[in-house]
Amino acid sequence: MNNVNNNLQITLVVNGLKQAFVVAPDELLVDTLRDKGGYTSVKRGCDNGECGCCTVIMDKKAVPSCMVLAVEADGSKITTVEGLAQGDKLDPVQQAFLDKAAVQCGFCTPGMILTAKALLDENPSPTDDEIIEALENNYCRCTGFKSVMNAVKSLCEKDSAAG
Repeated sequence: MNNVNNNLQITLVVNGLKQAFVVAPDELLVDTLRDKGGYTSVKRGCDNGECGCCTVIMDKKAVPSCMVLAVEADGSKITTVEGLAQGDKLDPVQQAFLDKAAVQCGFCTPGMILTAKALLDENPSPTDDEIIEALENNYCRCTGFKSVMNAVKSLCEKDSAAG
C-alpha cells in the first residue's frame, strides 16, 4: 500500500484481474468497485450491511462491501457477478436463479447470487436452515424468498444426484 497525497494505492484481484486503485483512507469498497472499477452489479443499498445489495465474495467469503474499507481489502481476491459467467455460459448459480424465477427487478439479485455461491462453494449440500442463515442479510421486496430457496436447493439436488 503506497501513500499518494493522503490517498493510498491498493491492489485488488477483481474477477481474476489484478488492478491498482488509489483510494481515500475512509473510502468504502463498494465505492471503489462501482465508481472506480465499473462493477455496477455491486449496488449501494442500506450503507450499514443489512440489505445485501453490495455483497461481493472477498477471499471466498460473502461480505457486504459497504462495511469494508477499500484499504482493508488491499491484496484481496474479489468476485462480483460480472466475474461469474464464462463467456455466454452463466455460472450454475446464475442459471438456477433464472430457471427458478428468483430474479425480478435485479437490484438485490447480484448480492443474493454471490451469497448463495459463497455458501455452496463452502458447503455444497446445505440444509434449509443453513441456506436461510446464509441469506438472512439479503433483502428482496420482489421475489419473496421461496424462489431463491428453490434456486439454491436445486443446485444442492443436482450436486447430490451427481455424487
